[in-house]
Amino acid sequence: MEQRSAVNIANSLEQMIFDGTFADGDRLDEVRLAEQFGVSRTPLREALQRLESSGLVTLIPRRGAFVRQPGPLELLEMFEVMAELEAVCARLAARRMSDDALDELRLANTRCQAASDAQDTDLYYMENEKFHATIYRESGNSFLEQESLKLQKRLRPFRRQQLRLRGRMPQSLTEHEAIVEALTAGDSNAAANALRDHVNVQGERFQSLMAGLKAAAS
Repeated sequence: MEQRSAVNIANSLEQMIFDGTFADGDRLDEVRLAEQFGVSRTPLREALQRLESSGLVTLIPRRGAFVRQPGPLELLEMFEVMAELEAVCARLAARRMSDDALDELRLANTRCQAASDAQDTDLYYMENEKFHATIYRESGNSFLEQESLKLQKRLRPFRRQQLRLRGRMPQSLTEHEAIVEALTAGDSNAAANALRDHVNVQGERFQSLMAGLKAAAS
């Protein structure tokens, strides 16, 4: 129960950082936030640790938790690297992927479709993570898989938020289907290009989302 609470709190704080409730450098008061969310400080601290792992919060001993908003250039650079890492994963996976793994991707897409139909961005992203992680694993390169998972974790809040843009979930699902088609055909170049484009679109959509939030706040 507390773990679920920590996830929910982390998601709420993430949204508050993106919508400007908390600005870059703001200190997050644990006592006040625990009261606000109606929880003990244990799940709140777990939530802050989750945000630290994705880089949205910096935890400083004896000082507390502080918001850290990456700048546009830093985010662009991270998305560029993520796109290239995933493209390499797809290129290798197209040669090595098992039929069972392809079935995993199709199942993840079926669940993404259900989440899209329900307009449930959190559920969509959970299945989306499984989709991408399967491709990392099927690259057959454990070092590449671990590096991709680390950056995926770092970019999680930004990739999750861009799904809130109208029409983005159906578009993302269409991109997934093109990736699966290329992997099924064993076409390394097509798979790499499809996955690279998919991640680059995510970065573009996140920037569009942030621009809209800033305009609404001004």
